[in-house]
Amino acid sequence: MNPRHLLQVACQAAQSAGEVLLGHFGRRQRLVQKEQSYNLVTQADVEAEQAVLRLLRRQFPDHAVLGEETQDEVDPGAEYLWIVDPLDGTNNFIHGIPHFAVSIACAKRGELLCGAIYNPATGDWFTALRGQGAWHNRRLVRVGRETRLDQVLVGTGFYYDRGRMMKATLRALEELFQHHIHGLRRFGTASLDLTLVGRGCFGAFFEYELSPWDFAAGVLFVREAGGRVTTCRGEPLPLRRCSLLASNAGVHQQVLRIVQRHHP
Repeated sequence: MNPRHLLQVACQAAQSAGEVLLGHFGRRQRLVQKEQSYNLVTQADVEAEQAVLRLLRRQFPDHAVLGEETQDEVDPGAEYLWIVDPLDGTNNFIHGIPHFAVSIACAKRGELLCGAIYNPATGDWFTALRGQGAWHNRRLVRVGRETRLDQVLVGTGFYYDRGRMMKATLRALEELFQHHIHGLRRFGTASLDLTLVGRGCFGAFFEYELSPWDFAAGVLFVREAGGRVTTCRGEPLPLRRCSLLASNAGVHQQVLRIVQRHHP
């Protein structure tokens, strides 16, 4: 199957979900808690994912889909697997912050083929095709060329665990600051954070726990922009919940030594 066609469908699905999100954005949301009071889902999440699933199932009825809100049991090594986050950055969305995204990727037997990340609030598109590059809107992008920690900004995220994992993240950040990084940014939308690595804004981004729908499209974007992605232990990244370190490649080993040391 032509990856360009898959990407075209991913963009159509993201556009459809984005229209749903914009219809809800700025309005009072009915919230449903997941495990914790700060892990939330809105009606917008659910409706946006339904819009994506309708299109994907119409186009590819035999393809598997892994979505954040459905989370059906699927084989990560399926012939074709769509990985969907209908609203990455739910807390930003709820609080009226226009920094959220629809993230859709397609993998074949566990290998990412294409990815689309769309922020409907700003109209920004981030797309990637395996072996062909990464684009911000229509501009081909590359990671930064920095090779030292004192030359870069670092992005991070906090998983919903506010105990051991949060403390481990803070310890890693403390050590990174000791290496004179330019600063830390925590924007709350992992897919868009990964695009900042691919565009050369961040030298590195790490988080100690993320799910495939959080990172699949963004990981391909970083790789196709010339960056490197592993777990925070330096292992190849699986299509399942894990830690993640993405970088411009030039500072990867330096950041890895720090985040690995504090890995919970």
